[in-house]
Amino acid sequence: MPVFYLWYRLMRLIILDRDGVINEDSDDYIKSPDEYIPIPGSLAAIARLNHAGYTVVVASNQSGIGRGLFNWLALEAMHIKLVRLLSLEDGNIDGFFICPHRPDENCQCRKPKTGLLEQISEMYHMTLTGVPFIGDSLKDVQVAKAVGARPILVKTGKGGDTVAKGEGLEDVPVYADLAAAVDALLEA
Repeated sequence: MPVFYLWYRLMRLIILDRDGVINEDSDDYIKSPDEYIPIPGSLAAIARLNHAGYTVVVASNQSGIGRGLFNWLALEAMHIKLVRLLSLEDGNIDGFFICPHRPDENCQCRKPKTGLLEQISEMYHMTLTGVPFIGDSLKDVQVAKAVGARPILVKTGKGGDTVAKGEGLEDVPVYADLAAAVDALLEA
């Protein structure tokens, strides 16, 4: 068995939604680096995951691209800002997996469909069974369950409304924010 394969099999992976989990969300979309504002404690939480040996990836619907509200260069600029801010915390994101499509395009990568998570599985040569997926919406919970990952919900972003509706959250742990979810994960 090749060495890289063994490395992937020993890797601890975690998947994070972006808007509402790592950064503030907006019904008007996050369209520029100026609008990209990290949720307090989220960057330090990602750095703690890195230091604990986790490979951290982001899986995010970004239909603002398909709607023409911003382009790939603006999205890249937002992610450069995130990576730069994370570096100040001695943390990093290992990969961004993005769906740029509008909901009406019926693509396979828009959560709650599993395309983004299948891309992650292929990229890292592993199943996602039991892999933590931290999100703030029912779509995040649904996609995690669909691939056998372990859904975790935060109340930031759309999470408060998701909890209030209470649909599909059986056996899904709920935390105040990413920092609290990471605390619980690392203490387990």
